Amino acid sequence: MGRLTDKIAIVTGGASGIGAGIVDVFVREGATVIAADINEEAVKKASEQENVHGFLLNVASDDSWITLVKDVQEQFGTIDILVNNAGISSEIPFQDIDLDEWQKLSAVNGFGAFAGMKHIAPMMAEQGKGSIVNISSYTAQIGQGFNHYSASKGAVRAVSKAAATTFGKQGVRVNAIFPGVIETPMVESLSSSKAMLEHLIRATPLERLGQPEDIANAVLFLASDESSYVTGAELTIDGGFSAQ
Repeated sequence: MGRLTDKIAIVTGGASGIGAGIVDVFVREGATVIAADINEEAVKKASEQENVHGFLLNVASDDSWITLVKDVQEQFGTIDILVNNAGISSEIPFQDIDLDEWQKLSAVNGFGAFAGMKHIAPMMAEQGKGSIVNISSYTAQIGQGFNHYSASKGAVRAVSKAAATTFGKQGVRVNAIFPGVIETPMVESLSSSKAMLEHLIRATPLERLGQPEDIANAVLFLASDESSYVTGAELTIDGGFSAQ
């Protein structure tokens, strides 16, 4: 308890799934958390929790980020932690992916993480400290998924490394987490992939889907001062799938 006492944290996609799990762990460890999400109803529900402030955010919009950062600075004075978690998926087969579909996923998954760092990392640099954790995907590390989702998550991997080297001298740490298949509403909605999910479970050494708290506990370490000498790192949390 208390590993994030007095920290101000922003978690994108923080109103459901992995993001909600991260918010819960951060609050438990003493942080004040801004749960930023595009789902208005979910944001209202998140705001009912103690020490959680829901905020509507379209991660693919510069203007939306500018408004968020301005409001958080005015209310809390600082931002200590940013978790770029918001993301979307798709079941469209590769032969049907067109430019519009490609750009849709790239805007949310790729640009969303970049924009968060673009607007917040310089502010952290001015204060001489800050921790950013970007949520990518194990599909960005292995040949799993010839599609726009893997490409968008590969972008997160690349910009995480670049940001770590760009802002490290100013005391800002940037690390990336690569989840495997996590049991969330987004995964459950991919109904046509149930056979694939069963196959992945059988093929995973730990023989189960991941849970949001599996990711949240790792994010907690990277967000906290316990990882003060960790930046540019990649942590894969996939039950051992990609180790084979």
